[in-house]
Amino acid sequence: MKGQLKEKSYNIEVDITAEDDSNFTASDSSCKQSLKLLSYNIQTGTSTNHYRHYLTRSWRHLLPNSERMENLSNIARLITEYDVIGLQEVDAGSLRSGFINQTEYIAEKAQFPYWYHQTNRNLGKLAQHSNGIVSRLRPRSIDEHQLPGPIKGRGAMFVYYGDPANPLVIVILHLALGRRTRLRQLSYVAEILQQYEHVIVMGDLNCGSNSMEVKLLINNARLTEPKHDLLTFPSWSPERNIDHILVSPTLDVVNVSVLNYTYSDHLPIAMEVNLPDSCGIKVYK
Repeated sequence: MKGQLKEKSYNIEVDITAEDDSNFTASDSSCKQSLKLLSYNIQTGTSTNHYRHYLTRSWRHLLPNSERMENLSNIARLITEYDVIGLQEVDAGSLRSGFINQTEYIAEKAQFPYWYHQTNRNLGKLAQHSNGIVSRLRPRSIDEHQLPGPIKGRGAMFVYYGDPANPLVIVILHLALGRRTRLRQLSYVAEILQQYEHVIVMGDLNCGSNSMEVKLLINNARLTEPKHDLLTFPSWSPERNIDHILVSPTLDVVNVSVLNYTYSDHLPIAMEVNLPDSCGIKVYK
């Protein structure tokens, strides 16, 4: 089922860039607007503390449990410090999640006005494998893309903010396990992004900073990775940097870090950027 852009007590037609800008945040004396980002593969709210748990606790990936709801509530508390959150491995409402749309649950628990999910692998009542976004800012539009590959079930969300003629484009994605397929997927994404000046790509890329795949995306989409080799997996003893936030050179990166929250088998990665005025975005707190 196609996800829907959801909001609470906001008129979707309101252009927030046209509102009074007296209370938008400024991170320095030149009044650049700061945007705080978080990318998190939440493994449907399932904690993992050892490789053996993938086997001994495998039932948790199929059935509901109380720890999952506690983790989702903790994730909701975590994201309140951020403006745009990209989620991977969320469930859109099946048996294992207690038929709860996890993106919606996190957004409402954290009191965010906008959320959206993209279901990429629909297994009916058993599982609804999805990406999600939770946002303080109203997107102008969201495009869903099914990524190429021999096995269907990987997708990317292209989320557009600000000036339609020169938008900020945020891409949230979760790539395949195989290198050849990842190269195809990132070639597809890069081809779309070539036309845009202000871009953020975040998600679980299943490959490291020095991989052929990440280099392809950086070169073809004209992106940068401000800090390399941030270790995010596995969460209990991180040794791989497979989660990333990549940005256009037009965005001024203030800081980037990995957060030590073990509500999943991945650690979240956070970044703060200053937005150029040409994006036409006002960030309200």
